[in-house]
Order: sequence, then structure tokens, then C-alpha cells
Amino acid sequence: MQSSNARPRGSGGDAESSAENHDGHDSARPEVSTGVRYDDPWYDALASGWGETGGGGTPMTPVATEQAERENRAAAAADVYLEVQRSAAFQEVRSRYRRFVVPAGIGFFVWYLAYVVTATSAPGLMARPVAGAVNVAMLAGLGQFLTTFLLTWAYARHARLRRDRAALELRWDTQELTRTARGGVSS
Repeated sequence: MQSSNARPRGSGGDAESSAENHDGHDSARPEVSTGVRYDDPWYDALASGWGETGGGGTPMTPVATEQAERENRAAAAADVYLEVQRSAAFQEVRSRYRRFVVPAGIGFFVWYLAYVVTATSAPGLMARPVAGAVNVAMLAGLGQFLTTFLLTWAYARHARLRRDRAALELRWDTQELTRTARGGVSS
């Protein structure tokens, strides 16, 4: 068996292995100079348009393929996303997001770090009983869980009230612009 680049497969010699002879092809090597085409399904797809002859001895000319058109439409769609990213509406949505997330994230991290540092540096304070067997460390640990749930609720509320409507409008506008940039074809 011979590959599409006219090199014998196998150990590098002319003798083929018994596994290569089981595919039903003749074991004789075809002449490269006669223009014999191989039974390689990828050969035509990969080599078309690269100066090869198209059956009758005439060179094949490269043609614009559907893939090139798809790439052009994708580039136009990418330009739409860049345009939307530069828009004032998008910047406002990102600004609202950052105004909530950055302070909330810093605040939660400081609260968590304070809990860990206090637990390791002041074990006597953390062991102080509050009510029965409940001590300061247990209340602070439960406070960590409570603040996690409160922060999640506050984030969802902030998103619903201040960002979701504007983000949805941006999404619809972006989809419409992308659809028109791709020539009316939605994908």
C-alpha cells in the first residue's frame, strides 16, 4: 500500500507488512509520473488548488470556497462583537457589575481573612463561651455561611434590578447585528 505522497508505508523498505496487504489493493507501486490518483479521500480535499492538474492535464485554478465565505461572515460577526463591546450601553453594564462585585468581593475576603487570622492568633478569644456550649468561633463560622448566602442573594437582586434588562437588550441587539452581518443567516 502506498500513501498519497508516493512514499511506501511500513518499515521504510519496499516489502509491505502482511497487515497492509489485507486492504484489497494491488501491492505493486503505481508510477507517480503517470498522474495516477490514489484512493485517499483526503487527497482531493487537501491538495485541490495547489497547482495540480484537473484530470485533463489542465492546471486547476483555486476557487472561492464556502469555507472562505464562512470565514468572511465570521470576521464580520467578530467586528459586530467588537463594536458592541465599545458601545456605551455595554460599558454601563460592565460598570454596574464592577461597582457591585469589586467591593462585595473585597469585603467578603476581608471578613474571611479576619476570621482565619483571629482563629489562629487569638484562640482564647475564639474559645470564649457565648451561650452554653456555643462559643465565639462557632458563631463566627456560622456567620461565614450566613454572609455567603446573603452575598449570593444580594448579587442576584442587584443583577435582576440593575443589569439584566440592559444586558438582555444588548444581547438582542448583538444577535440582530450578527444576523445581518452574516447575510441574514442565523446560526
